[in-house]
Amino acid sequence: MVKFSEEKLAKVKEIIARYPEGKQKSALIPVLHLAQEEYGWLSAETMDYVASLLQLESIEVYEVATFYSMFNLKPVGKYMFEVCQTGPCMLRGSDDIIDYIKQRLGIGVGETTPDGLFTLKTVECLGACGYAPMMQLGKHYREHLTKEKVDQIIEECRKAAGALN
Repeated sequence: MVKFSEEKLAKVKEIIARYPEGKQKSALIPVLHLAQEEYGWLSAETMDYVASLLQLESIEVYEVATFYSMFNLKPVGKYMFEVCQTGPCMLRGSDDIIDYIKQRLGIGVGETTPDGLFTLKTVECLGACGYAPMMQLGKHYREHLTKEKVDQIIEECRKAAGALN
């Protein structure tokens, strides 16, 4: 059964209190972020729980969660490579970078490596066209990507994951 920790539930209440009475739907995106932070991804059960907290219909939550690429609707790896695939990045070789990551990790777009470390996702513009090709890794942008930089990023992630175990 999905249920927020007491700490997260207090945060949800704080977020809802920011909005006028009857406008709790305005808290949906920040609460979905909290849910994803808590569970790693948004299952139907999690989205139903969020709907109940905000007194919304489940479909209202599903509509938002499926619209935005920042929400994961299935389990993802510890490190998610979100590679920009819009025009400026494509002109600078993002397609080649995506193909290289697929080959290097042995996964396709939307897939996770068997060890659960990496997920590859393509996204629309990340607003850093001058640094193309680029990707988002967690809260950080990795810019001017080359095959060598991708190799370095993969090794950094593997080392960091090893240090955590």
